[in-house]
Amino acid sequence: MTSLYPAAKLPDSERQNMAVQALAGSVPVSQLALQNGVSRKFVYQQKSMASAALDKVFASSAPDDEVLFALPVTKTWLRQLTLGVTLIGHGSYRGVVELMRDLLGVRISEGTVHNVHQAAARQACAINCGIDLSPIRVGLHDEIFQGSQSVLAGIDAQSTYCYLLAAAEHRDADTWGIHLLDASQQGLNPDYTIADAGQGLRAGQKAAWGDKPCHGDVFHIQHQCEVLANTLASIAKGARSRRKKLQAKSGEARQDPDLADRIALAWQAEEGAHALTVDIRTLIAWLSYDVLALAGPSLDIRNEMFDFIVAEFGRREHIDPRRIRPVRVALQNQRDDLLAFARVLDDKLAAIARTHQLPEHVVRAACVLHRKPSTSPSYWQGWNRLRAGMGRKFHAIFDAVALAMAQTPRSSALVENLNSRLRNYFTLRRQLGGSYLHLLQFF
Repeated sequence: MTSLYPAAKLPDSERQNMAVQALAGSVPVSQLALQNGVSRKFVYQQKSMASAALDKVFASSAPDDEVLFALPVTKTWLRQLTLGVTLIGHGSYRGVVELMRDLLGVRISEGTVHNVHQAAARQACAINCGIDLSPIRVGLHDEIFQGSQSVLAGIDAQSTYCYLLAAAEHRDADTWGIHLLDASQQGLNPDYTIADAGQGLRAGQKAAWGDKPCHGDVFHIQHQCEVLANTLASIAKGARSRRKKLQAKSGEARQDPDLADRIALAWQAEEGAHALTVDIRTLIAWLSYDVLALAGPSLDIRNEMFDFIVAEFGRREHIDPRRIRPVRVALQNQRDDLLAFARVLDDKLAAIARTHQLPEHVVRAACVLHRKPSTSPSYWQGWNRLRAGMGRKFHAIFDAVALAMAQTPRSSALVENLNSRLRNYFTLRRQLGGSYLHLLQFF
């Protein structure tokens, strides 16, 4: 067949179109050659040129294939990589196998990955058991569940070091007591601990350590209060919606002679639900910012305010006993535990006052000042007043108060954070053996 265009005179647009079709593979090369009146060799040449141009467009100015550094890959390094994939990358055993095979060309079995972890776990267990726990002054305790199995956790409030991570069939007093006694063999003897209201945990500590204080965790009770407030707000919103729907039917009064009465009752229900929501939110705000806040009044004043709030909850309990009563009972039963941190802070502030020979109320004022954000004018106005009253002692006292507050934890939020991170590792395993937890504790 005679070509319509000689190969050298084929228009550029025709060449580009032909090359794109050849690259895409949508049209056979022989058919492209026939359609354009050129040889198949010419089509392959145009396809090659187009492919090279495409690679050039997407090529980086700094070639990615440039060697940045060389790693001496040894068996020890491969074991480190195996542990890194699972512990740092949250990978599974099969993920390690695939990474080794696809990126490094190294064949490894899941059994080998398991053996590497078991060997590391034995080393981790030996290290964990050799740590001196006597410097820990405040311990944070909590429980986490993987299916039906419970895991007991404990960390140092200051360093966040995890000194307890053990799987247990039960979380009763005997189980907690045994693990705390084991930790005592390594020197664990904190001044006090912080935990939620779990009965087994607290009974176990009492069995192991006698009358050592176990402070209450303010996070859980505040969360419980917030849930109550949000629930009541939803109820009030629903009452408002029902009232509006009834009002929308006001033109149907002839068909429904009781509509006006129903609207009046809806208004009454809405006003009652709204008033209850406002009251409960106000009480919870007082509890959070005036009673349970770290920077605040003395323990005696906090106790009075706490009792007042509980009494106000009780006055409104008959309105919605199913929802308000559990919160009121929890507050009433946990008062001394929840405010135990205030006694610790009071002792520290009193010691600062004695050291610098100042009245306690002056040091307390420096503590209360921390309630205000440092960007507000009122903060700096109070700061200037205290500085003018204390003179050269101000900076030393202010720093001492700030340090005392920083070293007075109120909640077990740090161990809660640990539990949230552990969840990512637990979901990768069907069973939690003791060796695996030893490795996670070390990590």
